Amino acid sequence: MSDDETKPKAEDIRRLCPECQTGILRLQQLTYFTWLNDELITVPNFPALVCDVCGRREYDPHAIKWLNTILNPQAGRRVVRKNTPPNTDRLRP
Repeated sequence: MSDDETKPKAEDIRRLCPECQTGILRLQQLTYFTWLNDELITVPNFPALVCDVCGRREYDPHAIKWLNTILNPQAGRRVVRKNTPPNTDRLRP
């Protein structure tokens, strides 16, 4: 058996829905919508687990963290560090 046969495929990653307790959550690529101040942001091909019965969506927490990082207003800006005084806890000879 090769490694390709043992790896789970996207359609095989599923689990019981915690909302309806009937459906199966299946991995899908959806368009994610969120508001950033007064602007609607849409992200196509966003990973989510979707229940095939009730439609509940659970988004990948790593993808949400990544999205929050790039939508952060401080993203891409240089961090300005203030000069800190030297450590005075150590005795000097």
